[in-house]
Amino acid sequence: MPAQGEYSAEPQLVPARMLNELVYCQRLFHLEWVDGRWAHNDDTIQGSVAHDATDRRSGRMPAPDEEEKPFTSIQVALSDPDLGVTAVIDRVDHEDGSSSPVDMKKGSGPREGGMWPADRVQVLTQAVLLRRAGYSVNRADISYLGSHHRASIEVGQDAETEVRELVALARKVAAQELPPPPLLNDPRCLRCSLAPLCMPDETNYLLERSGEQPRRIIVKNPDARPVYVNTQGASVKVSGGRLLVAVKGETVAERRLLDVSQVCVVGNVQITTQALRALWRRGAMVIWLSYGGWLDGWSQGPMNGHVTLRRRQVLASVHGLRFAQQMIRGKIHNQRVLLRRNAKVSLDDSVLEQLKELEAKTESAASLETLLGIEGTAARLYFGQFHKLLSPRLEVAAEFQAHGRARRPPPDPVNAVLGFCYSLLTKDLVAVLTGVGLDPFLGVLHQPRYGRPALALDLAEEFRALVAESVALQCLNNGEINEKSFMRGHLGVALTADGRRSVIQAHERRLEMELKHPLFGYQVSYRRVLDLQARVLAASFTGELDSYTPLMTR
Repeated sequence: MPAQGEYSAEPQLVPARMLNELVYCQRLFHLEWVDGRWAHNDDTIQGSVAHDATDRRSGRMPAPDEEEKPFTSIQVALSDPDLGVTAVIDRVDHEDGSSSPVDMKKGSGPREGGMWPADRVQVLTQAVLLRRAGYSVNRADISYLGSHHRASIEVGQDAETEVRELVALARKVAAQELPPPPLLNDPRCLRCSLAPLCMPDETNYLLERSGEQPRRIIVKNPDARPVYVNTQGASVKVSGGRLLVAVKGETVAERRLLDVSQVCVVGNVQITTQALRALWRRGAMVIWLSYGGWLDGWSQGPMNGHVTLRRRQVLASVHGLRFAQQMIRGKIHNQRVLLRRNAKVSLDDSVLEQLKELEAKTESAASLETLLGIEGTAARLYFGQFHKLLSPRLEVAAEFQAHGRARRPPPDPVNAVLGFCYSLLTKDLVAVLTGVGLDPFLGVLHQPRYGRPALALDLAEEFRALVAESVALQCLNNGEINEKSFMRGHLGVALTADGRRSVIQAHERRLEMELKHPLFGYQVSYRRVLDLQARVLAASFTGELDSYTPLMTR
């Protein structure tokens, strides 16, 4: 019969590495151990490489009373249910009848010598595990590979008491539904791999715990990029850690898997099982768009382990008006800004004033139906002026003015480009939301029906003008697409393969562009802002933030 602990929400054993995280930062401990969240940075990648030399078992672990002990044992796994701890010790040195754990650290130790407090706790826990297993243990060591020095501590009689107190604290922190608040302006955040997930300065700023402008701890733009496969009949495979795209058996493009954030295939493109598995292992999603540019679906590896977030998302979807209000407020604000900044001919000033009034009304909307009425009125006003954002020399401007915003099938080139741009934005948000741990199907504004990614469409609202519509205007006004970029038929207008390629390139350029974040004050790319807003939304779902704050440019 299974032990009762197998059904417990809390694991019976706390890894020694998690006690390290607990001492370093209680929020980091909660995010990693409770929420199952993890992200690599240069330090963690280099640390993995440094451990390769020790992550192979060698030098058997002798019995405690064995006289002829080997000099060294590698990768020793120990657990103690009574102590409540488990660990894998990098190395155990046996000398003069005693055994000493040695933990290998990629980084450097303190300049004045000794150990970092969090590292000391980890190796002390390993020493206590060895002692409780019957070994004679007098000291514990850490080898800091970065500074090429080894630090030692004596393992006294009170070591076990200290470890038990830390385990009790770990369980107390783990029992909290929400993670502890972030550290305030702490230098430890600068080298933490989870800083982009934790958003310490941004969270403190939104919670008004800090009046200082957030430091830009996260990188402006992630290194990995999407790969688009637009050629019909192409195939995608992997070989030697590289993603290969072949047409008629000949490789036409390749990229390191490390540099791929997602693969987007358009139309009739094949992808091998090996490629899918390799991408999933790296957290990269594969997204399928139809030949006409509509989002068909996606595949991904195991879901993010942040179950509490998805539970709170379900509650938010039932009582989602306050989130939806902010999303539509952001949408109308950004529509008004785009009109004001980009009009090629004079605008109707009354339209800008009405949009400003509608933006203000969103926060007092008493129901979702009322909010959708406000959004619909704003959309009619906005798209009634949208043709004025197109160059007067373009014949398609008059076509769009005649048709207005129309969806399936698009009756004119402008609507065709807008539809494709919205699909590109939506697929990016599906990838971002999934990476954060949210369910892209369960929205607060768009209703979850017909298999549509409702939450991705929700978050897209504030980015329609900033990304999708800006890309469409750029492509048309700059001549990046022209009449030859479209196919006209009795069912409507569609982009050609070359036309799609031009729009995709413009979309990617837009995501690379940087803006000064209106709230946080630092420079960041639109690609990174998509991720930032998804994390702000997640924090507002869990209750860590009191409300959702949309991105609104000035």
